Amino acid sequence: MAIETTPDATELMRTLPRTAYLSAEHFALEAEHIFHHEWFMVGRESAIPSPGDFLQIEVAGERVLIVRSRSGALGAFYNVCRHRGSRLVMDDPPDDGDGAAPTGHFRGAIRCPYHAWTYGLDGQLRNAPFLTESDGLRREQLSLYPVAVDTWGGFVFVNLTPSELTPERSLASQLAAPTERTANYPLGELRVGTRITYDISANWKTIVENYNECYHCGPVHPELCELVPAFKQGGGRELDWDNGVPHRDGATTFTFTGTTTRAPFAGLTDDERVRHKGELIYPNLMLSLSADHVVAFTLWPLDAGHTRIDCDFLFHPEEMAKPGFDPADAVDFWDLVNRQDWEICASVQNGMSSRAFRYGYYAPMEDLSLDIRRYLADTIGEIATD
Repeated sequence: MAIETTPDATELMRTLPRTAYLSAEHFALEAEHIFHHEWFMVGRESAIPSPGDFLQIEVAGERVLIVRSRSGALGAFYNVCRHRGSRLVMDDPPDDGDGAAPTGHFRGAIRCPYHAWTYGLDGQLRNAPFLTESDGLRREQLSLYPVAVDTWGGFVFVNLTPSELTPERSLASQLAAPTERTANYPLGELRVGTRITYDISANWKTIVENYNECYHCGPVHPELCELVPAFKQGGGRELDWDNGVPHRDGATTFTFTGTTTRAPFAGLTDDERVRHKGELIYPNLMLSLSADHVVAFTLWPLDAGHTRIDCDFLFHPEEMAKPGFDPADAVDFWDLVNRQDWEICASVQNGMSSRAFRYGYYAPMEDLSLDIRRYLADTIGEIATD
C-alpha cells in the first residue's frame, strides 16, 4: 500500500480514504477478503460445554454452526443442508444471549427440517430418507460444508475458507505474540459474568482505530484518565502496552475506586497486578486485561456504517462462586467508558459522511492506528488515499 507522508500542507500521515469507512462496495470487499477468509472470533468455548450444544453465529452474512461433538471436540459447519440448501437451524439466534450458554442443543444428530437429511455431530451424512447408493447417494461425499474452528485462551475462532489455510496461517501461528504477552493471565479458565451488547452507528475500523490510541482519552474519558493518568499525559504518547500501563497510586483495576474485593489472578507479575494491558486481535477481538477481570469486545461488522459489539466481562470461576459475587464495580465503570467511546465513534462516522471530508490525519501518538492500513494492505491490497 502506498502511504502518503506529505499530503497537502502538512506532514501528518493520512488515514484511509472516506470510501473505506462509508462505501458498501468496500465493505463487501472486506467481507470477502477479511471476514470470510481470516480467523474471526465468535464466542467462548465454555458456552458450548456438552455434546450436542451449538452456537449459531453470522459472519458478514454467512451463517455458521459451531457444534460440540460426542468426542468433545468442536466442529464448525455452514448452516446449509447438502441436499437442497435449506438452513439446518431455521430460527435466528436470540438477540439477548448472555455469552455463557449455547444457542441450542442437537439431540444426537443434526436433522434438516426440509427433507430430514440427517448428519452426525461431526457433520457426516448419516441418513437421506428413501435414498440408497443405487440412487447415486454417496454419503462420504455429502458431509456438511466445513468451516475451520480453533480455540485460544478459551475463545472460539472460525475461518470460513479452510481450504486456503496453511501452517503459517494457523491460529496458533497468528496469535504467537498475543500468547506471549498474555501468558500470565488465565484466559482459558475465565467465565462470562456479564454481557452487554451495544449497537454502534460506526464502521468497525473506526472503532478499532479508536481502541488503538489514547490521544482521545483526555477529552473523551475524564473518569478513565483520573484512574490512569498516563492516558492523558502528552496525549497518550509512548504508552508501554507490552508491560502494561500503570494506574494511579493505590489503584489496581478498572473500577470507579480503582480497587475491588476480587483477588488478582494467580501468577501475575508484580507489575501486572497494578497495570492495565490491552490486546487487539484482528479483525474483531479487543481485549482489556486487569488484575482481577478481563473485558472482551467482539466486533460484529453489520454494514459500512453499523457494528454490533458484545462486551463480555470475564472473571475467575473461584471468584464467581464466592457468596456475594457482584461484577457491578467493573461493569458500571466499563459501561460508562464504552458509551463515551461509542458516542465519539458515531460522531466520527457521521462527520466523515460530509462531502468536505476526503481523508483524515494521524498525529504521531496515533501511530498504532496506522496498523489498520497495514492490515488492510496485507489482506485486501493497496487502497488509494485519494
